[in-house]
Amino acid sequence: MKIELLFPELSTVYGDAGNALYLKKTCKDAQFIETHLQDKPHFVSGNVDMIYIGSMTEKSQIFAINALKPYVSRIKELIENGVVFLCTGNSMELFGEYIAEDDKKVEALGVFPFNSKRSSEYFRHNSMFLGDFEDIEVVGCRSQFAYIYSKCDTPFMKVKGGIGNNPDDKFEGIHYKNFFATYVLGPLLPLNPKFTKHILSLAGFSGEVAFEKEAMDAYNLRLEKLKEEGVNFILGEHW
Repeated sequence: MKIELLFPELSTVYGDAGNALYLKKTCKDAQFIETHLQDKPHFVSGNVDMIYIGSMTEKSQIFAINALKPYVSRIKELIENGVVFLCTGNSMELFGEYIAEDDKKVEALGVFPFNSKRSSEYFRHNSMFLGDFEDIEVVGCRSQFAYIYSKCDTPFMKVKGGIGNNPDDKFEGIHYKNFFATYVLGPLLPLNPKFTKHILSLAGFSGEVAFEKEAMDAYNLRLEKLKEEGVNFILGEHW
C-alpha cells in the first residue's frame, strides 16, 4: 500500500498535519511518500493507493496550484481509476476552476466544476459541523476565508448541523468515485474513525485504525454532545 502526502511543508495549519500522523499510526506497513513543493509527484509516473493534501495558507495555495498544474491530466486519470484522494480544508479549493478574491481571480486546477469566493479582509467563518455521508455521521469543525459555489452533482455530505459549501447549500464537499474533498478539519481522520476505516478500505486497508477504542469513545461522546447542544457557530460573518 502506497500513500502519497502532498506538500507536507505547506499542509500544516488547523491541525491537518494530524491526519498524516494518524495515517502513519494506522497503516504501519504502508509506504509513505512525502512529496515536497520542488519534487515531481510520485503519482506522475508511479502507482499510489491514496493521496492526501491538507489545509494551507492562502499564499501557499498559489504555490500548490502551480506545482500541480502540469499534472492535471494525470490527476484526472487517477481519479477515474479509483485512486483514493482526501483533500481537507482549503486544499479543496485547488481542484476547482478558480479562486476569486475581490477583483482578482486565480486559475485553479479545473478538475471539478466549482469556484471559490474568498475575502480574508472582511470575512472569516468558524463553526462546528455535523454531516451525513452514506450511513456514517461525520463530525468536525471548519475555519475558512472562502465559500465554494459548485456545479458538481456529487457532494460529499448532507449537512445536519453547520453550513454547506456556502450558507445557501445543504450539501458539503465533493465526492466523486474515491475522491473526497471537504472543508471539515479538526483533524478529520482521528475525529471520525468510522469514516477513516471506510476511506482506508477503499485504498486496500482492512485493519483497525490507531487507538480505535479510544477514538470511537471520543467520537461517540462528541457526536452525542453535538446532537444535544446543537452545532453552534463560534464566529461567523457572511457577505
